[in-house]
Amino acid sequence: MMVIKWAEGEDTTAPAPKIKAAQYVRMSTEHQQFSTDNQVIAIAKFADDNGYEIVKTYADEGKSGLNLGGRAGLQQVLHDVEVGRADYQALLVYDVSRLGRFQDTDEAATYELRLRSAGIKVEYASEQFRNDGSIGSSIIKTVKRAMAGEYSRELSVKVFAGQSNLIRLGFRQGGGAGFGLRRLLVDQSGAPKSELGRGEQKSIATDRIILVPGPPDEVEIVREVYRLFVREGRSEHHIAADFNQRGLVTDLGRPWTRGTVHQLLINEKYIGNNVWAQTSFKLKQRHVRNAPQEWVRSDGAFAAIVDKKLFDKAQAIIAARSERLTAEEMLDRLRSILVGNGMLSGLIIDEADGTPSSSAYRSRFGSLLRAYALVGFAPSHDYRYLETNRKLRQLHPAIVSEVIEGIAAAGGRVTEDATTDLLTINGEFTASIVVVRCFQTAAGSLRWKLRLDAALKPDLTVAIRMDPENIGPHDYYLLPQLDMHDAVLRLAEFNGLSLDAYRFETLETFYAMAARQPWPAAA
Repeated sequence: MMVIKWAEGEDTTAPAPKIKAAQYVRMSTEHQQFSTDNQVIAIAKFADDNGYEIVKTYADEGKSGLNLGGRAGLQQVLHDVEVGRADYQALLVYDVSRLGRFQDTDEAATYELRLRSAGIKVEYASEQFRNDGSIGSSIIKTVKRAMAGEYSRELSVKVFAGQSNLIRLGFRQGGGAGFGLRRLLVDQSGAPKSELGRGEQKSIATDRIILVPGPPDEVEIVREVYRLFVREGRSEHHIAADFNQRGLVTDLGRPWTRGTVHQLLINEKYIGNNVWAQTSFKLKQRHVRNAPQEWVRSDGAFAAIVDKKLFDKAQAIIAARSERLTAEEMLDRLRSILVGNGMLSGLIIDEADGTPSSSAYRSRFGSLLRAYALVGFAPSHDYRYLETNRKLRQLHPAIVSEVIEGIAAAGGRVTEDATTDLLTINGEFTASIVVVRCFQTAAGSLRWKLRLDAALKPDLTVAIRMDPENIGPHDYYLLPQLDMHDAVLRLAEFNGLSLDAYRFETLETFYAMAARQPWPAAA
């Protein structure tokens, strides 16, 4: 504060100039309609109490905090700051989680570091600490970021479990009904309420949605597709051309294509089955196509509009098309599609005439990525981790057997639960063997993400950290049971004293320790 003497014995206090600041607000879903208003009120009070003047507002409304993609507001903040357009010295945010509930705490720290490096101070209006760079604030921020990421992970698990339960009860979870079907809103007792139009959503949380047959003319067209395909041997391409010549359009008002006819022929909803989770995008990390045994389903949930025997015959015809071709013939056709389109995707493959479906390529080659690699196509996203994970899962049983034999050779006793692979050693304690994939950050540093099995609650976890090529072990960690729900530990190359665990170079060290009776208290 500056004091100016106007007369002897009298002084007047003049207010210090306020620091210009921008505010960033975010709400996760459109349902949190008052969330940003509450954030603005809290930030305004913080600004008034701490000498800030808010000159600009950035907002992301209805945006997930799991990644930067799609969050135009935060991207604009970073852009304005880094190109020198920011006419402010600080960014005010409601709390740590508003910048993002990232699964990697380093990611959240990166965005704050980019702002600080450009001379912009970040302040959190509702936190109980000042973001002053002290050790205390740094520790609290790290914990808060980890808590925010864990909250999102736990919420994802709960939401998935809830949605899975609703699927098994026969209720529809998201997505359009599709040609020949309609979405019917029902109350919690199952009594019909009203039919939902395209884009309409339920307004009461306890209401549910089921699929019902659509207009009779659409239902008849669906049945005609199956008759033409199964009984007359017409291809999807010819059926689509016939429909277009007759002036028929899809449920989206578009012309028919080979792909839209094919999707009609392979979707189980037309025989009344409610199938969900064929693909996953958990925590907005990567799209993954799940194996059929991982799908969530309820057979006979809806009224069927196609006879099941006719549906099964259609699936047999589709499967037989690829069985008649050798692997090399299938790849030759895939190469032709690549040459013609310049890229590959499941949709592009399904639209190509005279070519097996994308599902046929998955079945024959194990995955689309494997088929892509064989014809020399590399997707823009790196999905090699899926193949690595598959190999590590195949490696796990052999490693467990090796551990059992090693402990026995050292004089210990081991029994294995065949269902969970949990080991009971010397009748005293349980141990879980976890193989941890190695990956590299953008900067080239090695990282390992270890997920502890909180459901089994082993007394000890033996984490086998793989080498950078994920071919052999890098080293081993022995961890006690942690009081965390389904904990995820992110390990760096050197973890110092931050990790309460034994590190050893060979499994023989663990064998010798495990064979001791009783188990050493230090472990």
